[in-house]
Amino acid sequence: MSDTWTISVAGRSYGPYRADQMQAFAAEGRLVAQSQVARDGASQYGPASDDPLLAPLFGQPSAAPAQAEPQRQPARSQFFTAEGNEDVQSFGRSEDDQGKRAHFVIVADMKSRSISGLEEEIFNIGPAVPILPQAWLLTTEMSINAIRQALVQKLGKLDMLFITDATHDKAAWFNFGPEADSRIRRLWQKTPDVAAAPKRAAG
Repeated sequence: MSDTWTISVAGRSYGPYRADQMQAFAAEGRLVAQSQVARDGASQYGPASDDPLLAPLFGQPSAAPAQAEPQRQPARSQFFTAEGNEDVQSFGRSEDDQGKRAHFVIVADMKSRSISGLEEEIFNIGPAVPILPQAWLLTTEMSINAIRQALVQKLGKLDMLFITDATHDKAAWFNFGPEADSRIRRLWQKTPDVAAAPKRAAG
């Protein structure tokens, strides 16, 4: 039995993900007991809490003996968001602004796959126009997380993606790594009140 999983959200499948990635998703609240998952290669999805290796992530006893926990801490998922001070969104969770048309800027750095597959998926999501060789302006009612999940399926292990929701001041990215993630979060979440800042006295 494979120790990788796919996750089904709104009729679309994402993954496969390793055990450490699934553990990170659960810790972030993006994977919950009711999330529909399947072992890689299986066709039937079921609640994550029914999987003997995933059940302990939700404080539930597994139906079969679980494998020994690894000694090292699990690697953080390579999916990140910077959405003001909001909590990380769950898989398939509706956002307040979902269903409202928004403008997105998508930038990619394709190193291991052809850009044509990514561009085709962008045009499938909504009206889009290329503004640079690997950058597009997109208009759609989809949420930023749904866009990211759709586009990462077209990326390889070395490819990078950054999405900005210009309408709602949100960002999401893929494959930048923990250090870059931390820097981007700090910069994005800083919202200095310029109007309230004291002005220096002239002279």
